[in-house]
Amino acid sequence: MLVTTKRNHLNTIEQGTGELTILFMHYFGGSSKEWLPVLNQLAPDYHCVAVDLRGCGDSDAPPTGYSVDDLADDLAKLIDEKALRRYVVVGHSMSGKIALALAARQPVGLQSLILVAPSPPTPEPITPEDRQHLLATYGVRQAAEETFQKITVRPLSEAVRAQVIEDNLRTSKPAWDAWLTLGSKENIADRMDHIVVPVAIMAGEDDGALAFKVQEQDVMPYLKNGRLTPVPQAGHLLPLEVPDELAFFIRQQIHALQLA
Repeated sequence: MLVTTKRNHLNTIEQGTGELTILFMHYFGGSSKEWLPVLNQLAPDYHCVAVDLRGCGDSDAPPTGYSVDDLADDLAKLIDEKALRRYVVVGHSMSGKIALALAARQPVGLQSLILVAPSPPTPEPITPEDRQHLLATYGVRQAAEETFQKITVRPLSEAVRAQVIEDNLRTSKPAWDAWLTLGSKENIADRMDHIVVPVAIMAGEDDGALAFKVQEQDVMPYLKNGRLTPVPQAGHLLPLEVPDELAFFIRQQIHALQLA
């Protein structure tokens, strides 16, 4: 059964039950809905919670509070509210950086991180021109459609395309501007030595938003417990482009934990 709730201004989608919870966070300009094709496969065996970050999806959009640590605080509060005892955090793109910030705090109950095309702990390599273009075209449908073409490689249905574009357009301006002017520029690399749980990363080799070399050069060198798995002929939206492969990857990581 799928349950949608709003707690502490954060909208969540929940499926499944079980001792272990998988907590999913979305990409910049996305929402929890991107995870539905993956949740549908994992919910028979695990408690799955996908969250809309503040200012995104159906969550509230306060005017402030969008730093990486603010967003990590939101996740920590959600974990506490739901009384999660054993959980895995899955972060996609922007949320990968948030997941890293949370893991560096060594929260009780965190078993591992699974990151999908994550933003690096160092400032994200966005050119000044691209940054200004994204700021200037906030809420412009044509720009959202062009972004969809840029960040996807595998064929997707018209319904999925419409969802991705709609999520882009309904992202709040405070959240949009804050990531581009603040969060993406933050440097939390000095905290990475505090991460003690395994970190498994999956990224598309043809990612048009965060090139695969970013994972090799700007993410992996900072993670002593990290492992990187490439996905050939795939772009940035792996939860939608390769949901079966990603669900299997997540199962593999959880199974490895259980054998450890």
